[in-house]
Amino acid sequence: MKFGNLVFDESSKEEVLKMFGKAVDDEGYIVEEENTNQRVLTARGEEIHFDEWAGVVQGSEAFVKSDAFSLIELAKRIN
Repeated sequence: MKFGNLVFDESSKEEVLKMFGKAVDDEGYIVEEENTNQRVLTARGEEIHFDEWAGVVQGSEAFVKSDAFSLIELAKRIN
């Protein structure tokens, strides 16, 4: 089975997070929906703010920031 990419715009970001069982806390960080004290971390161990979130790596729950370094690292991994 092959999965495609899911592309979404800013207005859909919270709905996509919900599909992964995530939410946004009072400070704007992505957290586990079942435990809002547990912030989601990037592959580099960084907490990720909702405004910095670029997406999720296909086939995982590896969340990616939207900064240039994170996107370059992602591009290297998927090519």
